[in-house]
Amino acid sequence: MAKDCGKHGNDHLFRSAIACIVFLVIVVLLIVLIVFLVLRPHKPKFYLQDATVLSFNLSSPNLLSTYLQVTVSSKNPNNRVGVYYDRLDVYASYMNQQITLPSPIVPHYQGHNDVDVWSPYLRGDAVPIAPFLAAALSQDESDGYFFLWIKIDGKLRWKVGSWRSGHYHLFVNCPAYLSFDRSRSSNPSIRFQRIATCSVDI
Repeated sequence: MAKDCGKHGNDHLFRSAIACIVFLVIVVLLIVLIVFLVLRPHKPKFYLQDATVLSFNLSSPNLLSTYLQVTVSSKNPNNRVGVYYDRLDVYASYMNQQITLPSPIVPHYQGHNDVDVWSPYLRGDAVPIAPFLAAALSQDESDGYFFLWIKIDGKLRWKVGSWRSGHYHLFVNCPAYLSFDRSRSSNPSIRFQRIATCSVDI
């Protein structure tokens, strides 16, 4: 009988300990959630500062070779929330078709209200494009201007104090308005027209 009472007491202590641990975990998670909701991190802001087209050539049959350097800046607008950029891949597209290989940016941490600037080179050699895209590009050249889209695909985490969130998918889309400079008619150059604000989805 005494043994049964001892076993019952041990079971009660074990259940109480488990209940306390679960309660503490729930309290900690609630505190983290409340802090996260109160601080409400804002999305980082991205801007396309420049796009220097070093080579842009359409050859037969519908092969596009592109080589450019872009300058993109990012600002963390949060006063108390940091950002870990764990992966960032930059590439160019024309009318929703990717025309360069992704260029990775080194993972890094962005502090409160910090601004970072990157200037990756983007390259695509003899990339096959659809015939209608080749026709559209020829028409754009005839019109004297065209749009490329500089895109960033990646993953980020938020940092509040010593706490770090899980990964969030980041997608950035920057319009690059480019024009053909025909002052050198034999070999017209391509010029970037204006700084652009990028759309950011998380």
